Amino acid sequence: MGLILFPLVVHTLDLLVSAVGILSVGSTSTAGPKQPVEDPYSVMKQGYSISISLALVGFGTACYTMLELPEAPGCWLHFYACGLVGIATAYSFVWITQYYTDYKYRPVRSIAEASTTGHGTNIIAGIGLGLESTALPTIVISVAVITSFWLGQTSGLVDKSGEPIGGLFGTAVATMGMLSTAAYVLTMDVFGPIADNAGGIVEMSQQPESVREITDLLDAVGNTTKATTKGYAIGSAALAAFLLFSAYMDEVSSFTGKSFTQVDIAVPEVWIGGLLGAMLLFLF
Repeated sequence: MGLILFPLVVHTLDLLVSAVGILSVGSTSTAGPKQPVEDPYSVMKQGYSISISLALVGFGTACYTMLELPEAPGCWLHFYACGLVGIATAYSFVWITQYYTDYKYRPVRSIAEASTTGHGTNIIAGIGLGLESTALPTIVISVAVITSFWLGQTSGLVDKSGEPIGGLFGTAVATMGMLSTAAYVLTMDVFGPIADNAGGIVEMSQQPESVREITDLLDAVGNTTKATTKGYAIGSAALAAFLLFSAYMDEVSSFTGKSFTQVDIAVPEVWIGGLLGAMLLFLF
């Protein structure tokens, strides 16, 4: 029963920890003519860090109470480690997206610099960085899949013949760990359109330039938060896709009565090889 209810408990935990993180967000400074504006993205990341910290505690508690099985003593530690892998993957995606979309870092600045020499260099630089940005997320997903699968396989869960069967469940727990703060990340996505509308209102109402500078900063951060949500969704979907392929192949085997092993993409090494091979086309 614990294995069945575990996903529901994790997503309920997501709502709670994300709510606490959202309520903790607030500005700690007042902007003025001689006082720099606080970075809005840093403030939101502080709230995200609070949500992650609470998720770590809640996820561990859920694993201990629901995933400790008498036939595999101590397996909850392996699955908790799988959840930690998922949470680390989520944070990595947030950081990678910020690096490639925030105006403070090299990619955006290089595109802005290329724009000074014409439209063509702007397009070339933008497409080049877009293709380059596929590398880090693919590597992070590959490490997450192979690590969580190995942790699940070594958890002690075996079938009647003594073969380990916890690998796929370990990957599923990692996916749930990645989604344990999904509500907060989706809330960050809402910030973008609000900041964009605020900038439009300020411009149409002909507010002073000092006001427009603040809304321009908020608008730039809003673009980053929207990109963060998209990267987060792609990362969690890549983890879940590995499970879906395995479920599909099980259904084919059950329908045909024959083992489907011609192209076993449910093997982590095969799946990761496909991801890395596709990524190389974009990177080089």
